[in-house]
Amino acid sequence: MKLEMTVKQRNGDSIDEETGVPRLLPAAPPLCLVGDDVASEEPLHPPVNFAMVEDGIYRSGFPEPSNFRFLETLKLRSIIYLCPEPYPQANVEFLKSNGIKLFQFAIEGSKEPFVKIPEDTIREALKVLLDDRNHPLLIHCRRGKHRTGVLVGCYRKLQKWCLASVIDEYLRFAAAKARISDQRFMESFDISGLKPLARAC
Repeated sequence: MKLEMTVKQRNGDSIDEETGVPRLLPAAPPLCLVGDDVASEEPLHPPVNFAMVEDGIYRSGFPEPSNFRFLETLKLRSIIYLCPEPYPQANVEFLKSNGIKLFQFAIEGSKEPFVKIPEDTIREALKVLLDDRNHPLLIHCRRGKHRTGVLVGCYRKLQKWCLASVIDEYLRFAAAKARISDQRFMESFDISGLKPLARAC
């Protein structure tokens, strides 16, 4: 004679009343997490040659749209742009939407032996750089090597870095593209008349 088994629910388990042995219910499907619980964000991409000069001051090559999300994390107030070409519309829109002020200093990117770095322009860019109200701030040119390197090098002189350290930092970014004219400019640049740097090393 075939026995019929009755099953009742107790605390979520199936219990065979005849044997008293629990029988597990099928596992519940996994929870699908949405929103902040899922790491679905794409990775952040800094601009080429990006680096921190010091707290609140950064340097890089030209930011592309793929870099905008990364730049947003810096909470920039200002950008110092060292090229004569107009800023692309996508970059202009990015600045507007994030309340970032653009300071453009048109320095030509000519190659040696025709490089002529305008001392007055570097001096004006340094005044913007020295003003804490403009920080956090990003300095950039096309590749973040020569024009950016010269401005940062002159800034280091204001911080009383020795010339060897100034040139070493320039070379780390310029590498094989280093220019003797840039190094001579930084060596001879007169920092007198510029506001003393409160955070001098």
